[in-house]
Amino acid sequence: MFSDKKILITGPAGQIAFPMARDMAVDNEVWGIARFGDAESRAKVEAVGVKTLAIDLGNPDFSDLPDDFDYVLHLAVAQVPGWDFDASFRTNAEGTGLLLNHCRKAKAALVMSTHSVYRPPADGDPWHVFVESDPLGEVNAAHAPTYSMSKIAQEAVTRTCARLFDLPVTIARMNASYGPDGTGGLPVMQMDALLAGNAVTTRWDPCMYMPIHTDDITAQAEALLDAASVDTTIVNWAGDEPASVQEWCAYIGELAGITPVVNAVEQPGTLRGSVTDNTRRASFTGPCTVGWRDGIRSAFEARHGTKA
Repeated sequence: MFSDKKILITGPAGQIAFPMARDMAVDNEVWGIARFGDAESRAKVEAVGVKTLAIDLGNPDFSDLPDDFDYVLHLAVAQVPGWDFDASFRTNAEGTGLLLNHCRKAKAALVMSTHSVYRPPADGDPWHVFVESDPLGEVNAAHAPTYSMSKIAQEAVTRTCARLFDLPVTIARMNASYGPDGTGGLPVMQMDALLAGNAVTTRWDPCMYMPIHTDDITAQAEALLDAASVDTTIVNWAGDEPASVQEWCAYIGELAGITPVVNAVEQPGTLRGSVTDNTRRASFTGPCTVGWRDGIRSAFEARHGTKA
């Protein structure tokens, strides 16, 4: 883990960013920027030693933000409902460019993208293994149909900034993150739903992912920054074990002593599976340390105690 560095983290109250900001603030000067529409979330971030500023990346004012950070971890994201591409591109793509311009003196930046930038394979194979050179394309997620295109635009802007500013950058395409904090990520959100007596709906059977625990995400951040390059280093950021929604819901059922209900409802135009080749990421970070069963069990115990 870093020490004695000045680090900027965007979206520090988020499920991925908060544990990272909390842990890095122990031995570093950490700043966090977000809109902070919720005063409670801002207070939570400040309570762990992070200096905060309210900045909207869709219309940023960086006048009070230092520009001498050693490292930038850009984890904030806007998932805009409906078909407002202008709003989505303004925050996710243009906002990234404006941020990297302001922080152009940094030693390196890590920009978090998403597995959803990949084009769904023509054969619809849920076990298709995506590598970083696979085709990109639109994925129409129902809750945020502009999201995948705005993240592809973000990647293009990021790569341009790296070359313009001679700024080493890593773009990390996040898979299914999870952990006990905040919303917990997809597996834990589904855990909470099942424990509340609700069914889980997913888009295919099996609906595959490579879940990665926030402990591994935080532990790998420094290595991914070390791997940054002006030509832009692109990696899949995922766990080392494939698991389906059906598998982890069944495991949650074992932990909770319940029979989970998982309904597969196909959503045309979406990825049926999110299995990745992590060879490139592992070459920088080494293997993950938290298997998905251990991670889900620890998140379950943190949020719900021991039930079964």
